[in-house]
This record gives sequence, structure tokens and C-alpha cells, in this order.
Amino acid sequence: MILQSYINGQWTQGTGNGTPMFDAVTGETIGFATTAGLDIPAALEYGRTKGGEQLRKMTFQERGNMLKKLALYLTKRKEEFYEISYKTGATRVDSWIDIEGGFGNLFANASLRKLFPNQPFHVEGDPIDLSRGGRFMAHHILVPKRGVAVHINAFNFPVWGMLEKCAVNWMAGMAAVVLPAPQTAYLTEAVVRVIIDSGILPEGALQLLSGMTKSILDTVESQDVVTFTGSAHTGRILKAHPRLTQEAVPFTMEADSLNCSVLGEDAVPGTPEFDLFIKEVRKEMTVKTGQKCTAIRRIVVPENLVEDVQIALRNQLSKVTIGDPRLKEVRMGALINQTQVQSVKDQVSKLAKTADIVYGTLDTIEAVGADGEKGAFLSPILLRENNPFKNTSVHEIEAFGPVSTIMPYKNMDEAIQLAQMGKGSLVSSIFTNDDTIARKYVVGAASHHGRILVGNRDMAKQSTGHGSPLPLLVHGGPGRAGGGEEMGGMRGIKHYMQRCAIQGSPTTLTEVTGIYQANANYKETDKHPFAYHWEDIEAGMSIKTHKRTVTDTDIINFGNLTWDHFYAHTDITSLDGSIFEKRTAHGYFIISAAAGLFVYPNKGPVAANYGLEECRFLRPIYHNDTIYVRLTCREKVDRDSRGKELPSGIVKWFVEVFDQEDELVAVATILTMVQKKNPFATINKNTIQNYLGKLMEDAKPAWGTMNAQQMVEHLEYSLRVASGEIQDFEIETPEKILEKVHETLYNHNPMPRNYDAPKLLEKELSNMRYENLAEAKTKLLEAYDEFEAYFKEHPEATTKNAVFGHLDKFEWDLMNTKHFNHHFEQFGLL
Repeated sequence: MILQSYINGQWTQGTGNGTPMFDAVTGETIGFATTAGLDIPAALEYGRTKGGEQLRKMTFQERGNMLKKLALYLTKRKEEFYEISYKTGATRVDSWIDIEGGFGNLFANASLRKLFPNQPFHVEGDPIDLSRGGRFMAHHILVPKRGVAVHINAFNFPVWGMLEKCAVNWMAGMAAVVLPAPQTAYLTEAVVRVIIDSGILPEGALQLLSGMTKSILDTVESQDVVTFTGSAHTGRILKAHPRLTQEAVPFTMEADSLNCSVLGEDAVPGTPEFDLFIKEVRKEMTVKTGQKCTAIRRIVVPENLVEDVQIALRNQLSKVTIGDPRLKEVRMGALINQTQVQSVKDQVSKLAKTADIVYGTLDTIEAVGADGEKGAFLSPILLRENNPFKNTSVHEIEAFGPVSTIMPYKNMDEAIQLAQMGKGSLVSSIFTNDDTIARKYVVGAASHHGRILVGNRDMAKQSTGHGSPLPLLVHGGPGRAGGGEEMGGMRGIKHYMQRCAIQGSPTTLTEVTGIYQANANYKETDKHPFAYHWEDIEAGMSIKTHKRTVTDTDIINFGNLTWDHFYAHTDITSLDGSIFEKRTAHGYFIISAAAGLFVYPNKGPVAANYGLEECRFLRPIYHNDTIYVRLTCREKVDRDSRGKELPSGIVKWFVEVFDQEDELVAVATILTMVQKKNPFATINKNTIQNYLGKLMEDAKPAWGTMNAQQMVEHLEYSLRVASGEIQDFEIETPEKILEKVHETLYNHNPMPRNYDAPKLLEKELSNMRYENLAEAKTKLLEAYDEFEAYFKEHPEATTKNAVFGHLDKFEWDLMNTKHFNHHFEQFGLL
């Protein structure tokens, strides 16, 4: 088998055999990976244009929902990837980290859409006033780079390694070309096939090169981004590529590093921290057979506890069952291939020139369920280096497998120095229940690590562990670790975007950014802004309210109501030496009074007060002062609807409170939840009658098998179910998913086409009940009248629906709206 690549919109195969791929357990050849003869420059350009152009046009909300949809799609198909992953030597747990950890990155980055505006670019930070008059200002925006992200990945995480990078560049609006390590490229290729087949990503957003290539950097351009995960040696070679310097291409390197874990001086045997430390070291040595860039390579312990740690680790490692990862009893699988086994042995031999092997063997081992000689199996190797300050090989040589070395320290200063001698690591950890020790280590060691985990009894049950990079945290490290950063929440996304400072007038920058800037021109509205739906509101939309005079009684009553008896509000004899001249209104009274001035009292699209982001009191308001408010839309933020909640977005309103001299006395940003427009046609008796007037006997459906009369009779039947006339049936939706199905009535998604009808409706559709279409139309309108009459007489009633369960009148109206729209569209009436 020659592994295929997906480039330029099609699956294609390189020439020649290329690099062989082996089953890590059996040693058998799986196939070959090659990119020889492929047009790689064209693939990069295809990503910049075909994929990139579509992604750049999408908003952050659209990109995030795309990632969420893809994550759900892949999760449903995860078992097929597990079967393939066993060939890499990974156990079920190992594969879970790689496969579902990769999908988890998609989910996590999808959730970040809530932190970005509902537009294709991001507005960063606060506006900057560049003039005293506030008429010249600046703001920073970030737009997607117009290049392609080139990801060169290591063999140890063929799924996670791809998706943790791609999730970030897709959220930023950039396409990717992935070059996985050939040893495990067959698993990456399997996932990419499913992604491409799903049709969820725009064409060109993801391309795959299955095999080695030395020319991928030859044609990168200034708008591209290159990332590398692998050995520090290879990373340095790539980083020195002249094209990267010539085009000033950003290069992010995440290299294998000599990560360390430190046992605190207080964590003696018998403490939870000692046990946690031993468990974590054992796990990091054996998970993925130690083939992790974050694995613990150096075990730093107090010199008086070296023997205890050595004994405890030997006991734990002796319980690790090695063999075929498909077997439940196996806890550690194989390395990726025999070449890697030999490489690890060679590195261990170098370490053993000064360190002692205190557990494990370099000889062939007996593997459970597999041939120890044919498979890439290796025993866990625990070494002990008694002189880590003198013998520095332990800080320079990495055996990329189940290998780690114990070393002693006398005090915390020495522990920090040993940690730093790794010359930069992705992660370190310290296990201590003494926060003074934790603080000293973190502050001292942070300069040399991308992440530090502090482990103790309080966080143990929730901890993700030493070796788990998390999507919302930076993954990377200084020095040997590559000096780069991946992921990190919004930080990671910004890596694929270009920051640009925009200067101009507040009005211009409001239009550019979509965020109202102070001192910009207001957009007066015909109606109160709270009367508009979310889609119709825009930044700068504003009203000026009527006025209110604040009285002495108002201040006293507010103090009594809130129990806020601060002297400035209640004791005018104590004002000497203060900033106040008279009895002063409470700041929160001013905001409350402002709300009374700008709140729209009628029921409308504003569903709820969502909170307050900022509030500043600039000048005092005294009794008998008069205030008015300028309410302006500052920004709109999209949001997902949940549960029984109609779709809505968040609108941030800029509240400016002025006094009788038109002086600004207070500002605040309040948030409201504003409902979105219902995309469906209104359904009532008049609209039904109008649509039915267009329906002809010979009308053909756009989907499904019903004829026009069956459709009308079907709608009439559903109304009789709604009014309680027909209830002799069971709810067909399983109880465990009924609530989620019920909640779909509230969203704005149309009913799916060609959906399998419930058994109740199959029976109902089997025979037509009326002589002709005209009679069916009449009966439908009668049924609608009876439906309305039933709930007018029984306003609190609920009746049963075969799919959605028990519905009240409001929910039946939601259901009828979707249902009638679905069938009226089916017959071309909408």
C-alpha cells in the first residue's frame, strides 16, 4: 500500500515507495509513504487561495461552529481510529490522549468563538485617544493572514498533533497543509479522509502530504506560518532555512525537552504528595511508551529521599504489563518501530556511562500477546545519577522512550538549578503541600519552562497531570524546547493573524471595527433601540432620554432601601475635607435612575438584562441636580442558545449619564440579551388560508412522497393531536434524549427533510380521509380554530406529541410554525 496525499482538491499518490511504515506490535510492513512527484508549491498556493479565501470570509462564530460540528462528526467515528492506532503501539489509554484529545482541541477552540466579535476579524484591547479633543484615535485589529499554515508534525501524536494546530489556524481563518511524520502517517491519513468526506470544512482548508519531503519550505511566503514538532536537532535545521529568513516567515518550534518533576522536601513517604509524585512519574514513563514531548525525563528529589523514591518507582514499574496494546491487561505497548528502539538503547547507553540503571533491561523482553523480538518492545528504564551537577549528560541527552533518571538535591535552590540545567523545557512539575516551597520553585524555574504544574492533595482528583497540554494554555517552552508557543486560547489564534493599528476619527473607527468608539457620531433611531431585534441593531445606534431631577428624598429612600448609609449620602455635617459639597446621590442610584430613563417598558426583543461590564462615576450628583442619559449600542456579540431558550445575541450598550450642564457624570456598559428574528413565516389562520390558496391538486413535493392532499390532511391531523382530540398513542422518542429533542423546538433550525415519520403518522398517512383537496383544506382551517379554542379555554394545559413529548400552547405554536413552514416549503408555497 502506498499512502495517498490530499492536495489541490484530490487524493493523489506520490511516485516510488518512499518510507516504509511498520506495525509496531508485529513488525510487519503496513505500507509506504511518499510525496515524490507531487506539486507541493501548487498545494501551498491552493491553500492560500481556495481554502484561505473561504475561511477568511467566515466570522469567528461561523468558524467556531464549524469546528464544533467537525468535532461531533469525528467523535461519532472514533472507534475506527482506535483500531488503526493499535498499530502504532498505543494502548487504548494512549490512543484516547491522541484521538479524543485531538477532538477535544476542536471543541475547546470552538468555544473560543464566544470571546471574539461576530465578524471575520478581531478588535483587540481598548481604544487609544491620540488627541486631547478625542477626535483622533487608534484601535488595533487582527485580520487573518493571507497565507497557509504549514504544520510539520512528529510521529508520536498523529491525530492530536494535527488537530491541536489546525483547530487554531482554522479559528483564525487560515488554511493548513499538514506534513505528518511517515512512521504513523497512516493514522493521520485515515482521520483526514473522514474530515474531507464530511464536507464540513471549506475545500482547501486542509491538505495532507503523506511522506517525507525536503522542499516544503522552499516556496513559503511572508504571509505563511510554519510550525514544527519533533526533535530539537531537526527543528534547528528547519529554523535555519534561508527562505524563512528571506520572507520573514513566522516559525514556531515545539521540540522534545528534558522535562523534570521535583519532589518537595515536605513530601515524605506516607504523604499524599509522595504517592502522587510516584504515580505521576510512573505514568509519564509508560504512557505512549514514554514517547511524549512532555514526559518526565529527570526526577529531582531531596537527597534523603532518593532511596525511598527508587524503591517506590521500582515497585510501581514492576506492575506494568507490556505487550499487545489491544489486550486489556496490557498497560504499556510498543515503541513506534525497531529503529526507535535502537535509538533509545543507544541514548540509554550514553547515560549509563555515569548513571546507574536501577530498574529495567536493554535486553529483549517477553511481551504479553506478542513476539518480543518482532515487535518494538522495550522495558521501562529507570536510572540514578548521583552527581547531576558534575555529570551533565542527564541534562543533555534524551532517550525518547520509557526512560527517566533520578537525581538528588540538597535544598530548593539546587532543585531550581537542576531544573534550569535542562536548558529549557516544555513543562515541569513540583509535588508539595507547602505553598512557600511551591512559590519559590515556580518563581525560580518559570524562566526555563513553558508550563509548571504544582501537585498536591487538594487538586489531585481534578488534575490533568504533568504531561497533558491543554488547549487554553500555552504549549511550548524556551531554549531546547524550541522557544515557541502553541495553543494558549486566544493567544494561539492570534499567532495566525496580523495585528494592525488603525488610526482615524472615532466615527470612522466605529464603522471599521463595528464597535462604537467614544465621541463618534450617534445614529439616531426611529424607534427605541430595545424595540429592534438583534440582527437590526448596529454599533452607534443611539437615543437621548428625557430628564429626571434627583431629590433629597430619592437619596434618603435609596439609602434606606439598600442599607448603604455612607456619610456622603446621609450625614451632610461630615463633608468638610471631603470631595463632596452637598448631600450626594449614591453612584448605584445614578445607574439605577439611568436605567429607569432608558429602559423600554414594553415587551419586545430584549429578553433579559445580562449584566454590567464597567461602571465609572466621574462627578458627584447632588440633590436637585438633573440627569439624562445617552444610550448607544457599543457592540454585538453572538451566543449559542441553550435549552428552552429562543435564539438571542448579546448587545453591549454604552450608557452616558449627563447633568443639567451637559457634563458627563457617569459611564457604564450594560449587556442585554436580545432575541433574533424568527426566520420562519408567521403561522396563523389568515396566513394558512393564504398559503392554502396557492396549493393545487397536482402540486409536486420538492422532497418526500406525500401528495398535496396528504400533506394538508397530515397538518390537520397534527392540529387535532395538539388540541387533545387525539392522544391515544405513546411518545416514541426515547426518554434519555426526549429533553434534548424537546428543546429543538426553541431553536431556529428548520425541520430536517426526508425525516422518518413517527409510527403514529405513518398510520395516519396510509389513507386519505377526505374526498378531495378542497375538503381537506376546509377541515384543516376548522382544526386550527379548534386548536386555538381549546387552549383559550385551557390556557395551562399540555398535550402530547409523539416526537417532542408534552407541549403547552407556546410550544405548540413553536412546533406548528416549524411544521407548517416545513411542509409549505416542501410544496413550494413559501
